[in-house]
Amino acid sequence: MKIFHSAIFVLFGVIFLFINRADAQIKTDKISFYDLKEKVISKNDTLKSNQETKQLFIMKKQPWRAVAYSAILPGAGQFYSESYWKVPIILGLGGYFVYGIINNNNQYIDYRDQYQNSQTTENPNGNQQLLNLREFYRDQRDNFYIYSAILYLANLIDAYVDAQLYDFNVSDKINFGLLKKNRLIGIEYNF
Repeated sequence: MKIFHSAIFVLFGVIFLFINRADAQIKTDKISFYDLKEKVISKNDTLKSNQETKQLFIMKKQPWRAVAYSAILPGAGQFYSESYWKVPIILGLGGYFVYGIINNNNQYIDYRDQYQNSQTTENPNGNQQLLNLREFYRDQRDNFYIYSAILYLANLIDAYVDAQLYDFNVSDKINFGLLKKNRLIGIEYNF
């Protein structure tokens, strides 16, 4: 049990360090520039000119802020990234795992006490069936702790990915392109 508490303490320490590091780097992660050369074509399909344009890309959602929200309250990072359908899944699984921890811990305590009461001077080993049940419920409780830690970590990773891909374009308009020596060769296909 002490190892589990130490692991949780280390996990929260690592998350805290990532959040502090992320806050210092938000300004560099937030803005990036894309240089494109485009051909401007008029309505009568005559080439007017080649002009170079710069597009400023600003991320609408900050990934490390989503991680911080999910670290404080699981599912809050997904809510921040507007992936609303994931919130009840995370909360439902989390609630089930907490229920499993509490239920198996109560069963473990019951069988532990029964096993200790079955140990007498005539039978110092006690009832082996009670010992087996005690060990089973302790193992189940520990497994639910592991499942909860995996869910928590997956929640943090998913919040980061959701915020990172928030601006990803999923329109029906498909553009393919290759950049070769200051020329943009592209294919455009519309559905």
